[in-house]
Amino acid sequence: MGGVAKEEFGQARIIGGTDDHIHGLLSLRPDISISKAMERWKSLATAWVKKTIPDANNFRWRRGYSAFSVSRSQADKVVAYIARQDEHHRVMTFEEEFARLLDAHGIELSRTSG
Repeated sequence: MGGVAKEEFGQARIIGGTDDHIHGLLSLRPDISISKAMERWKSLATAWVKKTIPDANNFRWRRGYSAFSVSRSQADKVVAYIARQDEHHRVMTFEEEFARLLDAHGIELSRTSG
């Protein structure tokens, strides 16, 4: 996924996650929007997964994504956070952690139907 990100729209400093979600610290070129990058990343990564992993024919992403900007001064903390996903999720589920993150920043979860 890092190679896809680098080739298509910038750079991936770290990609990591667990069985049910991923995190990536990406630097996007100024000529690509976050929404276009995520759409393209998910599409190309799906093709790569299905081509590379024999039993992944039914691979599907969840709908949507979340994106947060990070200042350069905080990038190392984000890298460390992404690298320790297994540890985080032994204590708290992804859903619990995500809800806390949104709440801490005053963000209401946006859901679309369909």
